[in-house]
Amino acid sequence: MDQANQQDSSTSPATRAAAFSVHIFTAMGAGIALIALLEAVREHWVAMFGWLGAALLIDALDGPIARRLDVARVLPDWSGEMLDLVVDFVTYVFVPAYAITASGLLLPLAAPLLGVGIVASGALYFADRRMKTSDNHFRGFPALWNGAAFYLFLLHLPPAVASLGIAILIALTFVPFHVVHPIRVVRLRGLTLSLIGLWMVLAIIALASDFEVSGPVIAGLCAIAAYIAGSDATIRLARSFKA
Repeated sequence: MDQANQQDSSTSPATRAAAFSVHIFTAMGAGIALIALLEAVREHWVAMFGWLGAALLIDALDGPIARRLDVARVLPDWSGEMLDLVVDFVTYVFVPAYAITASGLLLPLAAPLLGVGIVASGALYFADRRMKTSDNHFRGFPALWNGAAFYLFLLHLPPAVASLGIAILIALTFVPFHVVHPIRVVRLRGLTLSLIGLWMVLAIIALASDFEVSGPVIAGLCAIAAYIAGSDATIRLARSFKA
């Protein structure tokens, strides 16, 4: 710790200010989450997803910027990892949990119970030091409840089916299967990033149309979700057959 502080004192005020600006950038995700929640309370669902998308963009950019500026070394007293977890919880779990619960798309009696299950399981997942594998896959359903909420509004399933799907995702939080991290997993990174880019285009189309989109758009969004969730399991299964 003394060495870290010594390294910190050796940096210029401008360098420290630049590093701290990254933490401010990350923390803005929490402010955006509040705006998204206000939109959700008004049942402005498209606007809510738009703000959650902005928070997702911040989450994608702040890590590479922090590593580029060596923020962990320059500001050793500030935990970027902890800040990121706090912001991620409200943007990936808490706000989407409210939207899922208040959307009217679940069974009325099940909705509050499932909302509590989402928040509690998400909190436990974020506290699990094994949430990522050594090769940067997520372990279990990675609390991507913003994504789950998006597909809930997109597919508009019967309430019983939607409720069962949410319950299954809560259970899968604790099942040790692997889910691809779109940026950090090296294997098939080019394909993964290309599909994520396509997903963003299709998601924007869906939001601009208030989720009234054609079958091909829905099929594309679902296929990309299936790739993210199941590509690692498919590769492992194929390798087991070869072995």
